Order: sequence, then C-alpha cells, then structure tokens
Amino acid sequence: MSLSFEELDFRPTPMGVLSLRRRRRPMSDIDVYEIKLGDEFLMSSQFTAAEVELARLGLAALGDADLDVVVGGLGLGYTARAVLENAGVRSLIVVDALAEVIEWHEQELLPLGKELTADPRCRFVNGDFFAMSSSTEGFDHRSQGRRFDAVLVDIDHSPDKLLHPRHAALYQPEGLARLASHLNPGGVFALWSNDPPDGAFERALASVFATQASHVVTFDDLRGDNEVSNTVYVAVKADLPSPRVVVDATPAD
Repeated sequence: MSLSFEELDFRPTPMGVLSLRRRRRPMSDIDVYEIKLGDEFLMSSQFTAAEVELARLGLAALGDADLDVVVGGLGLGYTARAVLENAGVRSLIVVDALAEVIEWHEQELLPLGKELTADPRCRFVNGDFFAMSSSTEGFDHRSQGRRFDAVLVDIDHSPDKLLHPRHAALYQPEGLARLASHLNPGGVFALWSNDPPDGAFERALASVFATQASHVVTFDDLRGDNEVSNTVYVAVKADLPSPRVVVDATPAD
C-alpha cells in the first residue's frame, strides 16, 4: 500500500463486507479514517461536527451531574468522546451491532480507541440497539430495566433512510414510546440525521415527548467553499414526580 491509502482491516459479516481504510487527504498531512459496508460509506472522520453536536445538544438539555448515558452506534467514536468530555457524565454504554468496529477500537486501529477504552466510565456493548430499545430489559444486561438520562443515536442515515427495514419501528410513535420507557423522567432522546428536519418525524416525537426541537448543524465541506448540513433532533421526556433509581455504574472487574 502507498502512504496515501491503506486498508487496515477487511471482514466479511452477515450484513456484508466491512472494511476499515485510512487515507491521506491531498495536499495535507491529515489522515482520514473511513468505514465501508460493501460499497456504502458508513462513516468518515472527514465530517464529525454533527456527531459531536449530537452529544453536546443532547446533554445540554440535562443537569450537570451523575448522568448515565447510552450511545447507539459507536462508529469512529466521536459522539462517545464528546459525551465523556462532559464532566457530569457518570457512565456511558455504547451499543454497536458490529463486533468488528468494537474490536478496531479495542485494538487501537482507530485514533480514538485508546482514549475511549481507557476511560473507566465507558463500556462497549455488542448488540442490536433497536431490539434493546423495544425490549423491557433495555440497554444494560448487567441491570435489566435500568433507566438512563440520555439516549443518543447515530445509526441510520435518517428516519426514512435506514440501514435495515426492521429499524423503521423505532421512528414511529410506538417505537419512540418504548425507547422513552428506558429514560428517567426529564431524560433526553437525541438523534442524528443526514437529512433536513422531517415534519412527520417531528410530529411523531411531539406525540411521545414533552418537548422536541430540530437543530440544523452546518459545517464546511473539504474545499471550504460550501456548507454541508445535518440535523440533530432533541426530545425531552416529561419530568414526572417519580423517584430516580440510582444504579451502581462501576464496571465489574
């Protein structure tokens, strides 16, 4: 391989061939990491502003201490790192369906892997986020039924551009209600989307959550002569007068 392009790993999976690539941006000394599934780009370190804003906007709607957070979709780790940069976060569970992506972080093939795996607040879980969301057991197999302060999701391209048809149920009122059952009163559900705000999805959020807002995040393209935009939806569960259950989130040895 040349210095300008290197395939770091290549794995067959039930979803298709998964590959991790590193390439050098032209006329720079910046390495870009990309994950592809077949011919489709799943993620790239070229554009991370909206992934960071997913964490920032989601957590901004909460208090500032003892926060328990779930991130759906590990990817290159930028949302997870932004969560951990919040000093009020007590624990973070990151759910990803692709064991290979988790391994790449644990093996430090990805630039944020060492930082994420070294943080004792952070735990990776290989699992189906959508199945967990709709189940009564929830996202933590160590404490079934545990509730969280925030669930932040970056998996599908948008609420109607899905990586798999079975994901569709999450974006309907019934699926959102099941997800909301895993949140503490006043908890936050936030979602990244590659598309502009979707009125139908906004109405679905409003039918389940006490408040919802759509934030358009803009950033420069690689040439710096055009703006690209993503959407971050933030919905807040009603703050009901219900006692909060405190769970020991210390990872097991």
